Amino acid sequence: MVRSRVRLALLSDIHANLEAMQACLAHARSRGVDGHALLGDFVGYGADARPVVETVMRLAERGAIAVKGNHDAAMERIDSYFGHDARASLEFARDALDATHKGFLASLPLVATRDAATFVHASAVHPERWDYVDSPSAAMRCSLAANTTYTFCGHVHDQQLYFGVSGGRMSAFTPAPGVAVPVRGMRAWLAIVGSVGQPRDGNPAAAYAIFDDEKREMTFFRVPYDHVAAAANIRAAGLPEALAYRVETGI
Repeated sequence: MVRSRVRLALLSDIHANLEAMQACLAHARSRGVDGHALLGDFVGYGADARPVVETVMRLAERGAIAVKGNHDAAMERIDSYFGHDARASLEFARDALDATHKGFLASLPLVATRDAATFVHASAVHPERWDYVDSPSAAMRCSLAANTTYTFCGHVHDQQLYFGVSGGRMSAFTPAPGVAVPVRGMRAWLAIVGSVGQPRDGNPAAAYAIFDDEKREMTFFRVPYDHVAAAANIRAAGLPEALAYRVETGI
């Protein structure tokens, strides 16, 4: 098997937060990554849908993996489950993006597979339903549907690592930022990589992860960035105050 990547930066749920995205990309470069996997929700909530999507497009042109999130799918149709604030931000993104941007988002797959890994925004079971992988049982179903050693997901904005145990089950592990976790191939692994632009654990620092395909290690990171500026951009765009507050506080 020929691997096309060795150290892969995994970014998800950027949510039109350019400052957070740039900080994570710079952090990943400083650690010598060879490529990127972008796990969806590039738009929504934030004020910088256009430059974020353009950055994703450039990375995809260079070989990055990119999959569609539910907010990206809303550029075609905003479903009724979106709340008022999310809907306002999606309408804002629709106005900011041109036909080329929207066509790129529409063309993204729901699931991508490369080597021994599956990449999906939500769950691989029914990716179009946008179900959350938020428990060991949901992780097991997702991993079985993916049918690969490694599954990388977004959608859930916290960072979590699930691993296969005896009896066809999975257990959960909460990783410490910056600490490499061995993920040997003799069992199934599922990583929730966290949110670049919308952390919700009370810490506004951006979240992403790196998978080292050679060492078989996962490292989760939190990257401080100018979240005050990102919140100011949301306010300047006239978007709901709650969206700015969330970026400022990480809740």
